[in-house]
Amino acid sequence: MKNRFLNKTSLLFFIFLSLTLVAMAQETKLWTKKHAAKWMKSNEWKNGLTLEVHASVNEVEFAEQYHKNKAKWDKAFTFMRDQDLSALKPDKYLIDGDNVYAMITEAPSKTFEQSAWESHRKYIDIQYVIRGEEKIGVVPLSKATVSKPYDEAKDYANYTAEGQYYIAKPGEFFLFFPDDVHRPNIKVDGYDVVKKLVIKVRVAE
Repeated sequence: MKNRFLNKTSLLFFIFLSLTLVAMAQETKLWTKKHAAKWMKSNEWKNGLTLEVHASVNEVEFAEQYHKNKAKWDKAFTFMRDQDLSALKPDKYLIDGDNVYAMITEAPSKTFEQSAWESHRKYIDIQYVIRGEEKIGVVPLSKATVSKPYDEAKDYANYTAEGQYYIAKPGEFFLFFPDDVHRPNIKVDGYDVVKKLVIKVRVAE
């Protein structure tokens, strides 16, 4: 009788331990490129957002950050979905305190020489051109050389690099994570003033 009780207790403990380990594994899921790409294509993260994410996105990093901080990302995408972005005045808009906030600008683009490579550590950038067009450069952090050390108060560092350049225009947004050095706001001929949205999402540890 005693042995039966011990066996039953051991079995229940084993089941509990297994369920706990499964739950922990799900929370700390290691995303492969294949799984991240599949998750992105499902569009479940969009929650009705019709804009597309640019092909330069780091899919694995996006999947990891989204699932670590789902509530914050959902608030950011809801803002993009529900706001009439073309009607918003240039300003700062709090979405979730200093965890998620938006900035609308409407200003002249920069010449190539005036622009600079940059990256951030505390925040991830969602960058979206609402009206107009601009050129944006992207390069992995591992292929960039620091030209101005990281400023913690301003959350950026500058670099010298040779990267890939893309045209940013309405309908498609860019995502820049801490390992994505980017060079935004470069003038495209024919577009002197660009209206733009940048949403800052705090990096999840």
